[in-house]
Amino acid sequence: MTQPIRTVTVLGATGSVGQSTLDLIERNRGAYEVLALTAHRDVAGLAASAVRVGARQAVIADSSLYGALSDALAGTGIEAIAGEEAVVDAAAAGADWTMAAIVGTAGLRPVMAALRQGKTVALANKESLVSAGDVMIAAARESGARLLPVDSEHNAVFQCFDRERPGAVRRIILTASGGPFRRASIDEMRRVTPAQAVAHPVWAMGAKISVDSATLMNKGLELIEAFHLFPLDAEQFDVVVHPQSVIHSLVEYVDGSFLAQMGSPDMRIPIAHALAWPSRMETPCERLDLVKISHLDFEAPDLERFPALALAKQVLREGGAKSAILNASNEVAVASFLDSRLAFLDIATIAYETLQEYAPPAPTSIDEVLEIDRQARRIARDLVGKCPI
Repeated sequence: MTQPIRTVTVLGATGSVGQSTLDLIERNRGAYEVLALTAHRDVAGLAASAVRVGARQAVIADSSLYGALSDALAGTGIEAIAGEEAVVDAAAAGADWTMAAIVGTAGLRPVMAALRQGKTVALANKESLVSAGDVMIAAARESGARLLPVDSEHNAVFQCFDRERPGAVRRIILTASGGPFRRASIDEMRRVTPAQAVAHPVWAMGAKISVDSATLMNKGLELIEAFHLFPLDAEQFDVVVHPQSVIHSLVEYVDGSFLAQMGSPDMRIPIAHALAWPSRMETPCERLDLVKISHLDFEAPDLERFPALALAKQVLREGGAKSAILNASNEVAVASFLDSRLAFLDIATIAYETLQEYAPPAPTSIDEVLEIDRQARRIARDLVGKCPI
């Protein structure tokens, strides 16, 4: 039977996840109608993407760029809109399927608006569950919205997890590539430069997430995300280093069975799974050659050399506002490192010290999450200023 056309909104359309989503939509033009695309400041990229997929609306978050966007879309029939509230309105427009790919806490309010519509939200905005997991999950339950994880690790778990019988699951294991310093000594890590930290051995990513991968903070934040996505206790989530990045995550069952999802390191694979779910779609992604791969390696993460992961595990166990503080302070520390104002090994130290200084109650709304985020960033910036290079 012919499937009905699915309406789509892409929040953060000009980033790598947004562009990968649009690439898949273009390859399946008859199956999707694009209601809106949003971007922060990239007028040229937004306008070109909107024209390419025939979007009804293009929304730029920076209101000062309305004129530039309007000019870029003149004669196309695509409505140009600007402002942060317009991005929230686009998220609330009721698309059947919304890609939430806005980077950072700027994505929190749009994600919440999309969840309140009771439709499907494909989640690539890490902060939504790390900083505001309890608030977001409560909103999804209230509206009946479905959350589909797009991060490769969480999407892998989603494909392997028995949602009808979660009690049969013993453990969820996220895989980590180990980053560029998997074999480096602590002395070598003290001298790490930003250029070295962003040179990821497997994935092509932005600077911030590449540094998070190098410290293994990214994997710690993903543990927190997974905790909110899958109904297990904190102690049932684990990490194993898998340098080939072929197995993206594993689910261990009580009978000793392990289910794993494998695929090339291409974000279009998990995006395609979420975009077509519960069906499947073809992708242009490179297929695995198991004979060429020949072997898969696994090892335990070294929590002494990578204290960020240990800190995230502690935050996961303690809950409350701590994950929002961890996320905010880590962002400040990573930005300071990339600006050569902080040493690589001090990134986790800044996060730890911010958590020691600031202990607000658990947030119950997005506004409270954003206030915790602001305060944590202020404290982290002060701590960076006191930290010798």
